Amino acid sequence: MLQKGHIGVTTDNIFPIIKKFLYSDHEIFLREIVSNAVDATQKLKTLADVGEYKEELGNLAVRVSIDKEAKTLTVSDRGIGMTAEEMDKYINQIALSSANDFLDKYKENANAIIGHFGLGFYSTFMVSKMVEIVTKSYREDAPAVKWSCDGTPEYTMEAVEKADRGTDIILHIDDENLEFLENGKIEALLKKYCKFLPIPVVFGKKQEWKDGKYVDTDEDNVINDVNPLWKEKPAGLTDENYLKFYRELYPMTMDEPLFWIHLNVDYPFNLTGILYFPKIKNSLDLQRNRIQLYSNQVFVTDSVEGIVPEFLTLLHGVIDSPDIPLNVSRSYLQSDNNVKKISNHITKKVADKLEELFKKERTQFEEKWDSLKLFVEYGMLSEEKFYERAHKFALVKNIDNKCFTLEEYKTLVESNQTDKHGNVIYLYTTNKEEQYAHIDTAKEKGYDVLLMDGQLDAHFMGMLEQKLEKTRFVRVDSDTIEHIIEKEDAVAVELTDKQKESLTEIVKADLPTMEKIEFHVDFKALGETAKPIQVTQNEFSRRMKEMSAMQQGMAFYGEMPDMYQTILNVDHPLVKELIAETDGKEKDELAIFATTSTKLKQMVDLALLANGMLKGEALSNFVKRSFEMI
Repeated sequence: MLQKGHIGVTTDNIFPIIKKFLYSDHEIFLREIVSNAVDATQKLKTLADVGEYKEELGNLAVRVSIDKEAKTLTVSDRGIGMTAEEMDKYINQIALSSANDFLDKYKENANAIIGHFGLGFYSTFMVSKMVEIVTKSYREDAPAVKWSCDGTPEYTMEAVEKADRGTDIILHIDDENLEFLENGKIEALLKKYCKFLPIPVVFGKKQEWKDGKYVDTDEDNVINDVNPLWKEKPAGLTDENYLKFYRELYPMTMDEPLFWIHLNVDYPFNLTGILYFPKIKNSLDLQRNRIQLYSNQVFVTDSVEGIVPEFLTLLHGVIDSPDIPLNVSRSYLQSDNNVKKISNHITKKVADKLEELFKKERTQFEEKWDSLKLFVEYGMLSEEKFYERAHKFALVKNIDNKCFTLEEYKTLVESNQTDKHGNVIYLYTTNKEEQYAHIDTAKEKGYDVLLMDGQLDAHFMGMLEQKLEKTRFVRVDSDTIEHIIEKEDAVAVELTDKQKESLTEIVKADLPTMEKIEFHVDFKALGETAKPIQVTQNEFSRRMKEMSAMQQGMAFYGEMPDMYQTILNVDHPLVKELIAETDGKEKDELAIFATTSTKLKQMVDLALLANGMLKGEALSNFVKRSFEMI
């Protein structure tokens, strides 16, 4: 008997609304109807488990097929099926989900049910001009039913013949979406969204190369792994199991992960997953969006900023939780207390793993530090709770490649590198080669120098200066070493203002003109053995510029010129000669002296050369002059 009726909605515009606003991406329809088929199968398994279904279950695979000539895509299952009454309730009444009713009744025994909203089926109309459902309930004597709808609120429903229980969803693909009739497209989407569903999903047959072409075999092409590694107990797994799964998740990644964390929580929320620590290169952006979020083994998204702290998005792996609230299309996370609890738990587990490795296998931890450094510093900068844990195992490395915890390093240097104000001065370099001359001077004093050449080191040092009492980080070339770590009051410079003006004029005349660089001349009494002229860069302005490169609010620092100090050591014999030779000279005489004094040019060029700032013609002239002087 043919039955006709109207779907129970309040407006004829419901389908355009679904098509335009419910789902952000048309491809989601395949995930939704395959998930529904899996749910129907899981329900049947539950009924068999509790003794309400006593027939043979048989092959429970969900099958996806394409008919290009008919322009149809079909998803078939051998699950619980539906009666005509259930069709009326769950299909003809939008947003009445059968999953909720089933879970209420069988919540103690139910296998993982995916659907909750009752809207997923209607995503099929985003790509179809007509959708048909042919279904037969598992219940004895329940006749099969065929339902048809062309995307308007009108439908038809009639009794038909169907040999087996279960449901076929037949999508008549419209002309705008014919890409969904291509085998490659559908297989890619199934692997994206259905790769780990708990029921086998079959798409065609496996193929083999024969007589110069690929041909179908008799073996089903099963898309998914129904029991992914994160669902198993960690105790029975080996390193090779985890590495194999990593390669399965990221087949295009050549590097192996450093180590991993297996999440397995069932109270106060349900959370499973495996998080891998990759070998992090010197980039924050390229490594993101590698954690895959699943809900009951259905892929949801790889943009998980809403559920894990930002620094943890540098990790790779899988998180699976039915307790993460999603919006109606399962595409976006919604924030609530569970999300915060899960986020805090993941942060704690990561800190636990790092601390455990540090304590039990410190040598390995130090070997992996270059890959861990960016991640740990990012976490300490962005999450206070992570800082509280990580400051115990965060390392700094000196130019001799030795690693220290923050506490160990303070103990190492505080007796020798504490200035007259009681500040412990942590000397550092960002480039051992370019700043070698300054490093060498520091080492002559018995000082230790850290290597801080990481992407976040400028921010990291700024944070530590706030956290660690009376501690300052100063780059070795930011001043003369005597003034970086002042042990006593500086010796007064006994020059008249006129002498300072004269010396400033002749030195500036021999300094190069460089874009966005300003040189200032200063005078210090450093002793006869210290270098006659040194070029240094102001620590504050340089560090602000480095930080501005990564922080939009500090962009104005990036536009400021680099500030360098050219320091004349008034105690050095060569500088004393300059003072004597320029004393009392007028402006024009000083200009002639600046262009003719070989000693002055050589001293200025040597100071620039020590700082890696002598280049091009100036470097060539310096080399020629040096040979002439020999």
